[in-house]
Amino acid sequence: MNELSVSLNKIVNAPIEVVFDAWLNPKTMATFMMPIEGMNEPLVEIDARVDGQFSIIMEFEGNKLPHSGKYLSIERPHVLVFSWNQPFSSDETVVSLEFTKVDEQNTNIELSHTKFVDEESKNNHEGGWLCVLNIFTSLYKKL
Repeated sequence: MNELSVSLNKIVNAPIEVVFDAWLNPKTMATFMMPIEGMNEPLVEIDARVDGQFSIIMEFEGNKLPHSGKYLSIERPHVLVFSWNQPFSSDETVVSLEFTKVDEQNTNIELSHTKFVDEESKNNHEGGWLCVLNIFTSLYKKL
């Protein structure tokens, strides 16, 4: 059986430690974890340790969209893996982020999200993660 997954890459104009740490800081994460254009900043709570939980309450057009998960691997500043749960997902999916130092001021993020139940869910998440990565990248654009 072929597992449905999303794989995306983005280069960010920031050092690898800054990029990695942004994914574990609730204030910073709230500035980019918006998978739909025009979405308000979500409420984010993070317990940044292996087996620690996180909660992200997104809001769009008056609807609250809760997301949660557990950190499965944290290897600063190179690897971050967490489960990803939401109301419309029947199985726990897994998000893996790999951070690679391009040079002192640039970092490549490779995001993969696996275990989708169907093609529609995969496609929706692909668009959402692309929006998240685009916002994240814009936060660190060269001035």
